[in-house]
Amino acid sequence: MIRSANGFSDDSRFRTRENCDMLRGERFQMIRWIHLGAFVLTLFLGSRTESQETYDLVIRGGRLVDGTGNPWRYADLAIQGDHIVEVSHGIKGTGRREVDATGLIVAPGFIDIHSHSDFLLLEDGAALSKIFQGVTTEVLGEGSSVAPFRGTTRSDGISETKRFSSLDSYFRELESSGIAVNVATYVGMDNLWRSVMGSSFARPTTEQFEEMKQLLDEAMRDGAFGMSTMLAMPPGSLATIDDIVDLCGVVRRYGGIYSTHNRHEGTDVIAAVREAIEIGERASVPVDIIHLKIADQSLWGHMNELVQMINEARRRGVNVQANVYPYTRGNNNLSSIIPPWAHEGGLTDLVQRLREADTRQRMKKDILGGISGWYNHYTAVGGDWSRMLISGKGPYEGMTMDRIQSLKKKDNPNRDSLDVLFDLLIEQNGSIPTVYEHHTETDMNLAMLQPWCSIGSDGSAYAIQGPLRRGNPHPRNFGTFPRVLGLYVRENKLLQLEDAVRKMTSLNAVKLGIRDRGFLMPGMKADITVFSEEEIGDLSTYQDPFQYSRGVEWVLINGQIVLDQKRPTASRPGKALRHGR
Repeated sequence: MIRSANGFSDDSRFRTRENCDMLRGERFQMIRWIHLGAFVLTLFLGSRTESQETYDLVIRGGRLVDGTGNPWRYADLAIQGDHIVEVSHGIKGTGRREVDATGLIVAPGFIDIHSHSDFLLLEDGAALSKIFQGVTTEVLGEGSSVAPFRGTTRSDGISETKRFSSLDSYFRELESSGIAVNVATYVGMDNLWRSVMGSSFARPTTEQFEEMKQLLDEAMRDGAFGMSTMLAMPPGSLATIDDIVDLCGVVRRYGGIYSTHNRHEGTDVIAAVREAIEIGERASVPVDIIHLKIADQSLWGHMNELVQMINEARRRGVNVQANVYPYTRGNNNLSSIIPPWAHEGGLTDLVQRLREADTRQRMKKDILGGISGWYNHYTAVGGDWSRMLISGKGPYEGMTMDRIQSLKKKDNPNRDSLDVLFDLLIEQNGSIPTVYEHHTETDMNLAMLQPWCSIGSDGSAYAIQGPLRRGNPHPRNFGTFPRVLGLYVRENKLLQLEDAVRKMTSLNAVKLGIRDRGFLMPGMKADITVFSEEEIGDLSTYQDPFQYSRGVEWVLINGQIVLDQKRPTASRPGKALRHGR
């Protein structure tokens, strides 16, 4: 027997005319039965919708932007349970609840492919700063994920409320505590590394590396969507390309994705993007580059080179993509100005080194002169202290570093600015969240325009009041998705509405392998955002971040309303999404 390319047998050269006639007859009968069944089903559903209340909820009269990138159209949506069951113009059945979306846009719920709400959702599952943006799914786990935490693992920079030995235990805790949004996560390579190596910067032995792979395998079985790295700081920066390719071999077995915060976003950004492509090509896994940017003024204007590099890789079959957030300032920590070698052992050891005169001199030399392969936040902003805004809670909240420098130098005007930095970090136990003004609109816009570039906030689910009103967070926590729709679609006309929605919905769903969300069509989960095209926009600013976005009217998650005519409800229908399930 001969088999064709699709796997079916192809012995047509040996068939008789009678056999062919018989096969044609069988196919004809099958087609008749399919059409007859569809006709009967249509009659049944038609009579049912005309005679009784059929649906849990119907959204009527809106302009449907379905997530595919196709032009909008007028259509109604019917929802039964947690699924969309009908999308058509003029649905005849009625709903127990009817939503009039006349004059509004009806879109899939936004999928935030780069979020840091891991522990905040355990404090308050309402996820208000995200719900007001129309976000229905949070994707967590950049570099450091919520799990696994094993052995002597530290999570410097993350204020966790508790530790989880596995992703499964975290997912179960989330769902039992009640969350408004859905949650998906990567497993962070930092967790794998620290779980085995602790705070040591030593190279892992063969046995230790195998232990990391076993932890990764377990996390993938628990439902992680892939592995994420943060390569600009240790322990991620300790991993070689070969290390990451080897770990990605585990990810490939489960059909996962490799998500990476590049090793460098400044002077070595081109080499860093090339590294991400090489990892994807060698490991045969999809790659998503986290917030693609050029964050060093010496290379501003070179985004076209990165775009060309990614397009060339895609032409030769490497599935490399990226995401961006719509702001030209990025969040990190003031301690990121300190060279990587000084971070070994964690915050306690870092603070001790900051106290030592000889070590300070070595740090100053490296900060001013740079270290090959290290992304230096100080030189990235041209040594301009005014382009560093303190975002963490404390006495300097909302102040720029130039102002702090002036205050600290009042008694000693000749005091070294880097000594002021070191003393400030000692005072705050080695960690001060900071916003850096380090990339440009022109570069960011070019990245955003690319068909493979989606939207992710790099933010968290805060609130304007209560315990989650803390620090002076980046406005992207409150405004990312409405900002794209208000500023870059309506005002600047950089993007078409339909393509912007695609970048927030189906593009992120397809990247991750989420099969039942991101589109508005029958059979998909009812994650839906209804907003005003004329009103939508961000209000949060760097100096006054605690402001919810405007313009989102309704948000449904798994068929339940969590934002009802701009008012949050008490519903907590969010689910832990597990890859492959």
